[in-house]
Amino acid sequence: MTDCIFCKIIAGEIPAQKMYEDDDLLAFRDVNPQAPVHFLVIPKTHIPTILEAEAGLLGKLLFKARELAVQEGCGERGGRFVINCREDGGQTVDHLHVHVLGGRSLGWPPG
Repeated sequence: MTDCIFCKIIAGEIPAQKMYEDDDLLAFRDVNPQAPVHFLVIPKTHIPTILEAEAGLLGKLLFKARELAVQEGCGERGGRFVINCREDGGQTVDHLHVHVLGGRSLGWPPG
């Protein structure tokens, strides 16, 4: 998808601070972090929302998010894993992605 910012990051057209990459996934640090640890994990295939994703990919996406969260120091105290979906869910980029936030106490509801 040519106008998708995440597809452009995957294609190397927009730089990103990559943390992990394989044939299916890419993880990179958020450009506007909301916590000391804030990164995204995305599928390399353009999938607009979680509602269109297959179980196998979702499993891989979440397991990689968990692995990287532990690697980033969130294993002991935890963190937040967020998948926004469409406009009412707060999704601003129409490409499935998991936000991982940690490194500080995160209140609820998010402010």
